[in-house]
Amino acid sequence: MAESSTAITLLRQGRLNNALRPVTLERGAVAYAEGSCLVSFGGTRVLCAASVESGVPGWKKGSGEGWVTAEYAMLPRATRTRVSRERSQVGGRTQEIQRLIGRSVRAMLDGFAFGEFTVKVDCDVLQADGGTRTAAITGACVAVQDAFAWMVATGRLPASPVRRRVAAISVGVIDGEARLDLDYEEDVRAGVDMNVVMSSEGRFVEVQGTGEHGTFARGELDALLDLAVHGIGQLDALQQQVLAAPLPMPV
Repeated sequence: MAESSTAITLLRQGRLNNALRPVTLERGAVAYAEGSCLVSFGGTRVLCAASVESGVPGWKKGSGEGWVTAEYAMLPRATRTRVSRERSQVGGRTQEIQRLIGRSVRAMLDGFAFGEFTVKVDCDVLQADGGTRTAAITGACVAVQDAFAWMVATGRLPASPVRRRVAAISVGVIDGEARLDLDYEEDVRAGVDMNVVMSSEGRFVEVQGTGEHGTFARGELDALLDLAVHGIGQLDALQQQVLAAPLPMPV
């Protein structure tokens, strides 16, 4: 991607507009889960655990097919002020995010013909500093791939249905500049805010974009998508590197 004048502006404590925050993927972070990953995007930390369960939702029973779903939650002190736990009813924002995570990880598969098993991915935000949903998707991918690898290793499946990885990143326009991987302070100031999910095949899974404080032009949209493609390419390379190590088996 050609660098624009805004993309090379030094800011954010020395981070370029087209640079990710420091990203880490700690595979096998939960000893008992069939697949897990502790993901960090700067100050944002999300624990992703994939659990394999026998059986499927009622609407899939008898189909011979499996299912993959996700849940998302934020710990009370993951944010600057305490937020209450969602005990009796899941809020609209939480529902939106966990559905996005579910759609994203299901895009890793070519189908659900892996028997009547359900893979449930729990994404719990330990610390929030912007981009919790994009970090969750990126970490959930690692956890889901390992969960299916565990099913193969333990004789539950002859082969993994995973055909591609997925990763996600946030982008936005702040003070007229397109920026990659927004932290909290940037996110709340963004005139345009966008979350982009892509596969390792270079195809888009989902694009969520909003003019938070106005409208945006086609050129700005193109610049944001270019930034997202640039960042997701780096995330995919990191996922590939982490997943190349021997599979950590649960306790």
